[in-house]
Amino acid sequence: MFENLTNKFEEVFSSLKKAPSLDEKQVDEGLRGIRQALLEADVTLDVAKQFIENVKPKALGQEIIRSTSPGQIVVKIVYDELVKLLGEKNEDINLNAVPPVPMMLVGLQGSGKTTTTAKLAKFLEKNKKKKIMMVSLDVYRPAAQEQLKSLGEQNNILTLPIIEGQLPPDICRRAISAANLNGAEIILFDTAGRTQIDLQMMSEIKQIESIIKPTETFLVADSLTGQVAAEVAKEFKNTVNLTGIILTRADGDARGGAAVSMKYVSNVPIKFLGIGEKIENIEVFHPDRIANRILGMGDIVSLVEKASQDLSEENLKKTEENLKKGSFSMEDYLTQLRQMKKMGGIEGVMSFLPGVSKIKSQMDKAGVDESIISQNEAIILSMTKKERENPKIIDGSRRKRIANGSGTDVATINKLLKQFKMMSEMMKKMSKGNLKGMTDKGIPPELFNQLK
Repeated sequence: MFENLTNKFEEVFSSLKKAPSLDEKQVDEGLRGIRQALLEADVTLDVAKQFIENVKPKALGQEIIRSTSPGQIVVKIVYDELVKLLGEKNEDINLNAVPPVPMMLVGLQGSGKTTTTAKLAKFLEKNKKKKIMMVSLDVYRPAAQEQLKSLGEQNNILTLPIIEGQLPPDICRRAISAANLNGAEIILFDTAGRTQIDLQMMSEIKQIESIIKPTETFLVADSLTGQVAAEVAKEFKNTVNLTGIILTRADGDARGGAAVSMKYVSNVPIKFLGIGEKIENIEVFHPDRIANRILGMGDIVSLVEKASQDLSEENLKKTEENLKKGSFSMEDYLTQLRQMKKMGGIEGVMSFLPGVSKIKSQMDKAGVDESIISQNEAIILSMTKKERENPKIIDGSRRKRIANGSGTDVATINKLLKQFKMMSEMMKKMSKGNLKGMTDKGIPPELFNQLK
């Protein structure tokens, strides 16, 4: 997400950072570049215009023009304004009500409401330790209720049984009674969508709202629709007490215009991002972290959180102990490869790192792609336990055997062993607190040289 916007911003800032001081003409040119970047990212015109108006007087201040590092100060100003535009701080989900706490998901048909309902349920179970009941109120779309039921069964989430022919208001009342009987602490109501906003749709949502009195009403919007998503948010805000936005398909949106525009247009906070098809692919929206990613500064905090979610306490302790000792085995490397696959592969991890455009450039030059993860995994699995623990014993005959077992060749085995040796040395440096070479300019080029 935000790839196009990040690249454009980095182009603008690279020229500003090189200047020993800035004059008004240079600042104006830089702001024109920023405005163009926002518009090309499908940010609404009003938002782009207001953003530049907020940045300009601060960027033209005398303390910046005369500063010894004016470019850096301009970046800081743009960062601060981006955070304000995106919502300043993360808005936590509101659970302040007597259980079962009702929450409603609304939006247009095709925005991903039903899948998002299941994702949100799983998130609340895992992170808030709550028992959830999911309820489908979509009696119009064929098999909509069965879809939610199926998602519930697949992921062990309680779902209200379907009664054919029952209307949404009656389903709501039955759900509240059932939740009390089943001990559910939160009820998620998946409402019906339409291909476009109409009077009947809004009337039904208002009726449902009056019955269940939700603490949260989430608009589920497709980030790929850009400015349309922002307008939809405004329409729903005018009809119901919209409390939060969940942007779906954020991983497929290289522009990011919807995320940048929606808070400003609707005055409703973005609370979650849908970042993939799997049930766990939902993340909390942090404006400051997103601003960092847009400006190419990376988001290491989210990367660490994402990594730790899929690692058991035992694995975390083992990794920490190995790091302290400065030891790094092929088993550790295999764990890292599998972790990387869970996190969306190489690109998924790289998107959180500082200087992402430079890193991607290094990857392209080195010919690195997603297939390397699976290939390296196959090679390590073709090794014996002793070879994984001590790769130094892998001689010529062992390399031939491993190559045959993994469907590769000896040259590929040699390449992996070189990568592993470099990673081992990096781990030893990290264990001693020596991170020389690991800068915001990206991953050390030596590592990519080993991948060529």
